[in-house]
Amino acid sequence: MPAGASNTSLVMSDWFRDFKQQAAPAQLYDFLHAMPKGGDIHHHLSGSGMGNWWWDIATNLNKNGGYTYYTKTDLSLCRGYGTNEFGTNPQLLLFHTVSTLSYEKLSTCEQDNYTALSELNQKQKQAFLNSIKLDKPHEGRDEFFQAHWQRMGDMLQNPYIYGHLLLKNMQAYQRENVLYLETQLQISQMRYPDGSPYTSDEVVQILSDTLKSDAAKKTNVTVRFQLALVRFLPDAEQQLEKTWATVNAHRELFVGINLVGREDNDKGYPLRFLPTLRKLRAKSEAIPLSIHAGESDEPNTHIKDTLLLGADRIGHGFNLIEDPDTLLMMRNGPYLIEINLISNLLLEYTNSLDSHPFPEYLRTGVPVTLSTDDRGMWSSNLTDEYYLAVKHFNLSWEELVALNSNAIKHSFIGEEKRQALLLKLEQQTEDFINERLNNTPLPNIENHFPFICSYDPQVCNKTSKR
Repeated sequence: MPAGASNTSLVMSDWFRDFKQQAAPAQLYDFLHAMPKGGDIHHHLSGSGMGNWWWDIATNLNKNGGYTYYTKTDLSLCRGYGTNEFGTNPQLLLFHTVSTLSYEKLSTCEQDNYTALSELNQKQKQAFLNSIKLDKPHEGRDEFFQAHWQRMGDMLQNPYIYGHLLLKNMQAYQRENVLYLETQLQISQMRYPDGSPYTSDEVVQILSDTLKSDAAKKTNVTVRFQLALVRFLPDAEQQLEKTWATVNAHRELFVGINLVGREDNDKGYPLRFLPTLRKLRAKSEAIPLSIHAGESDEPNTHIKDTLLLGADRIGHGFNLIEDPDTLLMMRNGPYLIEINLISNLLLEYTNSLDSHPFPEYLRTGVPVTLSTDDRGMWSSNLTDEYYLAVKHFNLSWEELVALNSNAIKHSFIGEEKRQALLLKLEQQTEDFINERLNNTPLPNIENHFPFICSYDPQVCNKTSKR
């Protein structure tokens, strides 16, 4: 960094310290919203869609690949008692959504419980939109893992929906001044309206076409993908081999592999995959791994075991604080933890952010960055994560800069593009600093996502900016 830029950063450090003490919540939020951000690198594409984004594409046959969807708006015991409520076709789950193909296979009794998405009345539509997010006090971890994904049903098998959600995220991140998005998704279960499978090449082409569209290019958000697989499935090792082959064939867009799924299902324990990964690395160039680990209430060795798998990044890392040896090893090291504050709060891994281990990691030299996880299900954005971090942990300007740059430094994008993004972030940050030191007015935010307005209503109160 040039000497002049360094001096400016020192001045900005003092400026931000004073600003934090005087700023109203809405002013602090506007500052963080306008601040250039490196990227979001722990982001589930299927969990990133706001309710209205899902609605818009699922009801538009011309843009969604020709699919019509039906959602469950009433309940009856058409299949009698003792049905599997934890499978992919639960009988007693409202707003379980299916395609025409699945709908036509239902009995007449069951069909009567479903309504075409495009024909929902206003009350039903609002309930459908609400069903996609955690918006009630009783909705926590069990609701998320055992109901949310089941509700999505057949919509999760439509690659055009994924393309739409990708574009909507890019546009939203443009408004937040985010440079890079590294999102994870599964593509092996994609189906045409007639039920026939998409090939991986066909899905990749749909995503590529989205990125090449004029609308996507206008965002100036760089995107890369990770392929994810559910870790506790019976055939997870075989799925890992297929996932590896797909990423290996499309390295220009797919830059990593992720293992997902709740860690309290011990069938997905990390070391289960070590023999498979070693076999795969013996046959082809390594593929970067960012793996969920430490998203757990209990102390365990999942993070250490996940690093042994060859992971470069750890998703969540919440219980690292309970593993002193691994914590010591990660200090000032090459491995990054992707911190998801809102997710950890809403999924009940912490009762209060004040007790979250994030500041301990940050301030003892463990590389960290902030990310959104399943932002659509929280109705939040990346700025919300930064706002909570500043409010609860009194972050300094230097810490904000480090969190932003870490998202790019530890990204899986190629080295040349990584350096270009870092340079762009540095330039935008310098411009942002000069604007603040010259008292340039911050852009006014007209619309906030619901999470932050519920968590801190003063952020969304325009009069609080005065």
